[in-house]
Amino acid sequence: MRFLFRSLSGLFITFLTLGLLFLAGFQLWVATSADGEDGPGRSGGEQVYTARLLTVTPQVVQPVMKVFGTVDSRRRLQLRAGASGQIVHLDPAMQEGGQVKAGQVLVRIDPASAQAGLANQLAARDDAEATLRDARRNVQVAADDLAAAERQAELRRAAVERQASLDKRGLGTSAARETVELAASSAEQSVIAGRSALASAESAVTAAENALRRAEIALSEARRELADTEIRAGFSGRVTAVTAVEGGLVSLNEQLAEIIDPDDLEVQAPLSLSQFSRLLADGGQLRDRPATVILDGSAGRLTAEARLDRAAASVAEGTAGRVVYARILSGGETLRPGDFVSVEISEPQIDNAAVIPAAAVGPDGAVLAADADGRLMATPVRVLRRQGDDVIIAVSADLQGARIVAERAPQLGTGIMVRDAAAPAPAEDQRAQNRRGQGNG
Repeated sequence: MRFLFRSLSGLFITFLTLGLLFLAGFQLWVATSADGEDGPGRSGGEQVYTARLLTVTPQVVQPVMKVFGTVDSRRRLQLRAGASGQIVHLDPAMQEGGQVKAGQVLVRIDPASAQAGLANQLAARDDAEATLRDARRNVQVAADDLAAAERQAELRRAAVERQASLDKRGLGTSAARETVELAASSAEQSVIAGRSALASAESAVTAAENALRRAEIALSEARRELADTEIRAGFSGRVTAVTAVEGGLVSLNEQLAEIIDPDDLEVQAPLSLSQFSRLLADGGQLRDRPATVILDGSAGRLTAEARLDRAAASVAEGTAGRVVYARILSGGETLRPGDFVSVEISEPQIDNAAVIPAAAVGPDGAVLAADADGRLMATPVRVLRRQGDDVIIAVSADLQGARIVAERAPQLGTGIMVRDAAAPAPAEDQRAQNRRGQGNG
């Protein structure tokens, strides 16, 4: 029984092997017979590949430079404490993102000490004014005394002259003459003393005026110190970087917050030297070129219109390029300082150029151009710009109107026959495809 089972198993495996060999031979025969019109043994013609061909047409091309940058505000204001003390009032807008208006009181520091200082300076100013009034009255009194002394001296000099006239006529005495001369000398001394008193009074007026000016300066400083206890918004904008809290103690010049103007934004974009040179005018100045600011996110794509404004005056340590700034003109309402955005800058137009896919240019810097028969030949090109998946090339005389391969494949090269993928397939190729389909069926 065991011998019969093994014999049947051997016969089954033998017939199965023969069946598989027959099936393999049949499939080989079908495959070879489908390659030629008359069956196996006939060799096929030259293989023609299908490729997408583009016609190179010279035109005026507008290159667009794509770089990345960050948004920043052109107008910022740091809110710093003008006095030290305790914060007794904090405006509700003093929080991150708060909207403030120009002149709005945002922070008030305890003004008690500043008010006391102002009161002291007001009293000092009043004292200086009173001293000045007294000094001016003293000047008037000294002037009156001097005038009286001068009149008295004139009378004494007249008396001396009368006594001299009497002496000439022999009517006077020596004692009388000495008496009037002594009186005239005393009057002259009184005049000199009056002049000295007037000079002293005038000097006192000058000192009082200087003291009043110093008191007014101190009063102005006291008023300024009182005004510094209130911190106001310099312009309308949004508040950020808030550190102030109501009831907290602050020191002089401590930063409490920062105000930015959301309507005056700009984009800072670093460029390579090659990119920067393409944006320069003949005089070396930065061209006034339009730009588009793009912010991509999960919420969608936000765009804003900008324009090149200036270039950085210095280069940061460790960098070799240049930094340019583009001022946002419209559409920047949704942008915020610190946003990382992409910037598309319109370069000057290029004449006699064409835009082709970057895959059309090989590593050797050439494209594959098809002649009238569809045979490929390598033609070198000069790449002017690279823009994403495309390149801008200069159209030479050899490339004008030429048909080039849009996407180079490994099997394509010089001397290969191709046909345009957009053109209808030849009849022979269609029949061959139909036969392959019938054979597979």
